[in-house]
Amino acid sequence: MLKKERQAYILHQINLHNKVLSAQLCEEINVSEDTIRRDLQELADGGKLIKVHGGALSHSFSQINFNNNQVYSLENKMVVARKAARLIKDGMFVLTSGGTTIMELAKALPPTLRATFISGSIPAVIEYMNHPNSEVVVIGDKVSKNARITVGPEAISQIRRIRADICFLGINAIDTKHGVTDNDWDVVMIKRAMIESAQKVVCLSISEKINSFQPLHVCEIGQVDMLITEKDPSAPEMEPFRQLGIEVL
Repeated sequence: MLKKERQAYILHQINLHNKVLSAQLCEEINVSEDTIRRDLQELADGGKLIKVHGGALSHSFSQINFNNNQVYSLENKMVVARKAARLIKDGMFVLTSGGTTIMELAKALPPTLRATFISGSIPAVIEYMNHPNSEVVVIGDKVSKNARITVGPEAISQIRRIRADICFLGINAIDTKHGVTDNDWDVVMIKRAMIESAQKVVCLSISEKINSFQPLHVCEIGQVDMLITEKDPSAPEMEPFRQLGIEVL
């Protein structure tokens, strides 16, 4: 694979998953760690990503308030968010993870909604505060600078004391074999706790993340109640999920 092709692949992966791991890229592209390191440094020097130890981050997470100009597939994420917002009713207790699609969900909420939102996502909490009729509960602990979400044992303990009506997960990857997967261990532990603490689990994902997987396991596919993408629910790629009893919206 030529350098231009490698770097295009790296940028696509970081746009999809917000974070890339050098070791995983070496395996996927079949090149040395030194080659990946040079590619990441060159892309970072060009302002296209943020190089960190062991990999790189998307610029979507470089500021507390997401810049819409830097959000990958924004229009599709807005479609997903509008579908998800329709599921939230007055009086609900709602758990949400972090990520750009969750941010769009927060923006899509009707101003008259009276619900309680529980999250450790710093950008999402700020957005929820713009809705005067809804309550906001912040899950507290150490803040992951990469994911802009609180992580750690105290955050997990707090989540486990909650019994939410619904949980919305912004996800990195999902397929019928591996279930929901991610690339950040601290975030994985938070998502696992949220899944255990909610009556209904809803995964929010643009269709490009469907039938992909990451190194870290979040949950089995059978633990997902609903999957929301920008696609029509009858799209062929949604059929395997429907056959497993997952509601597709």
